[in-house]
Amino acid sequence: MSIRPWRNIQRKQTKQISVGNVKIGGDAPISVQSMTNTLTTDVESTIKQIRSLEEVGADLVRVSCPDEESTVALKKIINETNIPVVADIHFHYKRAIEAAESGAACLRINPGNIGKTEKVKEVIKAAKNNNCSMRIGVNAGSLEKELLEKYGEPCPEAMVESALNHVKILEDNDFFEFKISCKASDVFLAVAAYYGISDACNYPIHLGITEAGGLMPGTIKSSIGMGSLLWAGIGDTIRVSLSADPIEEIKVGFNILKSLNLRHRGVNIISCPSCARQQYNVIETVQELERRLEHITSPMTLSVIGCVVNGPGEAKETDIGLTGGKVHQVYLNGKKHHILRDGDMIQHLVDLCEKKENELEKNSDV
Repeated sequence: MSIRPWRNIQRKQTKQISVGNVKIGGDAPISVQSMTNTLTTDVESTIKQIRSLEEVGADLVRVSCPDEESTVALKKIINETNIPVVADIHFHYKRAIEAAESGAACLRINPGNIGKTEKVKEVIKAAKNNNCSMRIGVNAGSLEKELLEKYGEPCPEAMVESALNHVKILEDNDFFEFKISCKASDVFLAVAAYYGISDACNYPIHLGITEAGGLMPGTIKSSIGMGSLLWAGIGDTIRVSLSADPIEEIKVGFNILKSLNLRHRGVNIISCPSCARQQYNVIETVQELERRLEHITSPMTLSVIGCVVNGPGEAKETDIGLTGGKVHQVYLNGKKHHILRDGDMIQHLVDLCEKKENELEKNSDV
C-alpha cells in the first residue's frame, strides 16, 4: 500500500507581482482579502469598514467604483487606510483610468464587461503610469457574447479562453503585473476552470467561489472549492464571497488557510464536539474563548478537550492544552505542566495565550 504525501502542500511557483506593498505569487504568503459593501461615495463609512477589516488581518480590500463620484471618493479613502485597495471596475473603462489616477494599487477588470481592445489598452496605459497592477476577473455569469455562442453555455473551456484572450492583450502591450481569477458560483465549474487556467499559464491566481451564499452555506462551498484547489497547490490570494459581514470573509479565509497549514494567524482552537463524558461545558467554553482570543494575532494552537479519552494526545500536539477530568490537566508545549482544580478556566486559558503571544513577540524582536 502506498500513501500519498500528506503533511505539506507543494504550492505551484507562479510569477510574483506587487499589489501596493503586498507581494502576490511566488513564495509570498497567500493573501486574504475582502470587499467593502458600503457606498463608496460614503467615504466615512467605507474608511470605517476598511479599518475593521485591517484589524482582523485583511491583506487587501476591494472597493467598487461604479461611477465617477466613486473614483473621486476612492482617493480620499486610500489616503485614510493602510492596506492596498483594489478598484472593482465594470462596464466603463474610464472608471479604471480614474481609479488608477486616484491611487488604487490594483484594477479588477472583467473582460466580458470592459469593452473593446482599444479601451483595455487605455486602461493598461493608466496602470503603467500609476504603478498599478491588474486582475483579469473572469466570471461565469458575464462571459463575452461570442464565447457563449461558441460554447453554448458557461463552461470551464469558455472561462479559460476568456482569460487567455485578455492575457494576450496585456502581454502584447508589454504589461505583466497581473493576476487571474475564474470565478463561478458552481463549485465544479469554478474548480475545473481554475485547474485549466493554472495549467495554461504561470501568472498568480486569485481564488474565489463567487456568490457562494450566506455565512454557513457560503463557508462550506468556499471551503470545498478553494480548499481542494489550495490542497493541489493552486492559489496565491483568496476572497471568500459571503452574504455576510465582510469581517466574516476574512475570518473564514484565514481558517481555510489555517486548516491546510498554509498560513497561521491567531489562535487555532482544537476542540471536541462534546459528549456525555465531558467534564465541563465544552461548547460554551469554546464559544467564549473564540470571542476573547480574537485580539491575538500571533500563531498558536490551543486544544480544549472535554475528557481524557483523546485529550492527552491532542494536548501533546498543541502549544497550550486543557483536558477535562475530575481535575483539569493543563499542558504547555506538549507536556503536562499543572493542574487546574478550580477558578475561572476561561480566564486561565486566555492568560496563558496572552503570555504565549508576549513570548513570541519578544523572541521575534531579538
